Amino acid sequence: MPESTVLVLGSDPPPKLDRLTGRARVVHADAATLADRLRTADVLLAWDFTSDAIRQAWPVAGPRPGWVHTASAGVDRLLCPALVADDTLVTNARGVFEQPIAEYVAGLVLAMAKDFHGSWELQRQRRWQHRDTRRLAGTHAVVVGSGPIGRAVGTTLKALGVTVDLVGRRERTGDPQFGTVRASGALRPLLGGADWVVCAAPLTDATRGLFGPETFAAMRPGGHFVNVGRGPLVDEDALVAALRSGHLAGAALDVFQQEPLPADSPLWDAPGLIVSPHMSGDTLGWREALAEQFVDNFDRWAAGEPLENVVDKRLGYVPVR
Repeated sequence: MPESTVLVLGSDPPPKLDRLTGRARVVHADAATLADRLRTADVLLAWDFTSDAIRQAWPVAGPRPGWVHTASAGVDRLLCPALVADDTLVTNARGVFEQPIAEYVAGLVLAMAKDFHGSWELQRQRRWQHRDTRRLAGTHAVVVGSGPIGRAVGTTLKALGVTVDLVGRRERTGDPQFGTVRASGALRPLLGGADWVVCAAPLTDATRGLFGPETFAAMRPGGHFVNVGRGPLVDEDALVAALRSGHLAGAALDVFQQEPLPADSPLWDAPGLIVSPHMSGDTLGWREALAEQFVDNFDRWAAGEPLENVVDKRLGYVPVR
């Protein structure tokens, strides 16, 4: 096979691409140069998965890469009508972030149940104040998103003694881990019985704004909410209102409608809210794991073999097998 051109979107050079030496010419682009260089690339690696440049630069006609890989689980930042309509394959980083995110969610749930924030604040004040905290075992969680991340979150919470309802796009029975995966239409009635609601859904037209005033109102008073999916899944003003009113006892957001979160955002001061800067899946070595995954898939592509993690572009995610 002749040498291919791999175009990398991003200023931070990925590790491990030396494995492509002799088989591919690696070219870098930023938002300003992407449109011109797309037409000469065989493969596009969206290393900067926070960029919207692909949506803006993707050619409607003419030459374009035959394969796009994004170094993220979500593909909402790159899908556009022209890319969805053509025959370019899109793959994602499924398999890298699931367990780290599940551990992060478990840590947040434990922190809220055991009031670690209160302990840290009392320590700062040098106050000895005994309190009772919640037992996690026997509580109930609703995890929204039945893909690999949601499944990993649900499995990890179950290991802590939490009962879990998993919610997906459609109902499925006979699931080996969760019995029945609930349909998205059944979400609202489930919320009233949940101590913990975890959003790990992909961002699609159907899920945008999924958690708004009515959804938060349907949650159990004193419940807790965690979002590790995408920022636009949540109406942030409605979440702040639910926290300020005391209807929700606490929440944690790792993703936001605008990132970085502006310094004047009311989320910083919302009572009971834990803010983290989109880091739930980022553990030591995650960049190396992402690059290794891309190179392994490139080996398949160069050999004419089926690629791993092919996204259904019309759904916006890798379908569950």
